Amino acid sequence: MRIATWNVNSVRSRVDRVVSWLERTDTDVLAIQETKCKDEQFPMLPFEAAGYEVEHLGLNQWNGVAIASRVGFEDVERHFPGQPAFGDPAVVEPRAIGATCGGVRVWSLYVPNGRELDHPHYAYKLEWLARLEEAASGWLGADPEAQVALMGDWNVAPLDSDVWDPALFVGKTHVSPAERDAFAAFGAAGYTEVTREHVPDENRYTYWDYQQLAFPKNKGLRIDFAWTTPALRSRVEGVVIDREERKGKGASDHVPVILDLVD
Repeated sequence: MRIATWNVNSVRSRVDRVVSWLERTDTDVLAIQETKCKDEQFPMLPFEAAGYEVEHLGLNQWNGVAIASRVGFEDVERHFPGQPAFGDPAVVEPRAIGATCGGVRVWSLYVPNGRELDHPHYAYKLEWLARLEEAASGWLGADPEAQVALMGDWNVAPLDSDVWDPALFVGKTHVSPAERDAFAAFGAAGYTEVTREHVPDENRYTYWDYQQLAFPKNKGLRIDFAWTTPALRSRVEGVVIDREERKGKGASDHVPVILDLVD
């Protein structure tokens, strides 16, 4: 089975590109982030015509997550247990959706950005990651043989080599010690970040800004990852960061990250 994650940065703007990619790469399950639409606005028909069912969670033009699957859905869950709220009034944002697809529990996750180190959104980001880690620890504790993939845009660059110029990020989000510790906590909980395990190369990015020719100059970030339980880790035979999808007209600023699983 082939599963993948991709922050598409507006699914309505890129639906043709996303569906074409699914068909071309023979992907079975895609965790999608930043759909930027309400549930009723999601462009279901092109996915269905290509043989994919879609479960989507969206409230407005911000955030939004989905899973597209051609191997079915079981036990769809919108938000993870304990997911914190943000804003005034406080809202549990559409940043997490989970479902079992072909025996694998896939979570599509869009971690809060954090904005600035002294911003309330930063504290929210750390709380969000802490509550997710608690939930993830509980899933593995309840079933050590569970096959779980926590996939998505984590908005954390765990290593200095995951940013194109570490000096420019000093004092900014994505690289702060607290964020990196929160990310590493999933490893302490028993999960393995398999994209690093299979693609350890330095300066292999998954995101490039649209401004200042960032992509041609390879001024990127590696912030899209997949944490897996031991039972699923043992099935991962390869990982691909599909850099080609950042090229051409209408590309997202992120690229797909693909996991190939053996039976």
